[in-house]
Amino acid sequence: RKMAVTEKNGYHDSVYMNAAKIFQGIYTKKQKNGILVRYGDDSVSSPLTFNNEYFQRLSYELAFNALKYQNLLEEILLDSCVYPCHSIPDELTSLIVVMLYDLQERKFQAREVFDDEERVAEVRKVEHYLYSFRTKLAAALARCRIKHDALSIEYFLPETIRKQTQRASALPLCVWINTLKISLQGVFEDLKRKGFTRVESVSDLDYYTYCVDQHCDDVLVFPSSLKEELLNLDLFADCKLLMQ
Repeated sequence: RKMAVTEKNGYHDSVYMNAAKIFQGIYTKKQKNGILVRYGDDSVSSPLTFNNEYFQRLSYELAFNALKYQNLLEEILLDSCVYPCHSIPDELTSLIVVMLYDLQERKFQAREVFDDEERVAEVRKVEHYLYSFRTKLAAALARCRIKHDALSIEYFLPETIRKQTQRASALPLCVWINTLKISLQGVFEDLKRKGFTRVESVSDLDYYTYCVDQHCDDVLVFPSSLKEELLNLDLFADCKLLMQ
């Protein structure tokens, strides 16, 4: 059972919508004389509703990634003349920004849409609008990179944040076994069936491997590169494993 598409193919509509609501509450507000992109009224945002823990995690990750690159994303929108858009209200600007972040992550390719997902009209409208201007948006991103001499969008981040991000992405993943729902042996057997090999220590970690934490035997440690694959396992869908 696959819980959600991975980010390289896009997200479910609800993830974009929740990410936009989160972003609406955390975006960096500019001084009035410097406001070029308007985000509407914060007070009209509806409550967050998540299908499951995985969708919640994806929503927050998408929102905070958009926040990290807010200045760049706004510059792309303005430089491409895709913003302002009179057919899309200011209250959906946050949705435009988070969906633009994801669109450029997908190299401006179309999103994979699943038949079983619930459609959200606002998401489809913004998606269609951005995708129809994908060539202009890609060109604007290229101009921004040339202007700032940036090899990739990561180079738009301050050096300290960039280094912190690189260090964090290299750290092993710690996963807690929910022993109220499954035994340690049950997890080991399930992971073995899925092709994972148990190793002795963190230093032995390679691709499809994991080890038991030396200080806490209900915590497993995996290579950081496996994050998306792990979160798509039934063990996470059923909350038998929880990402720390």
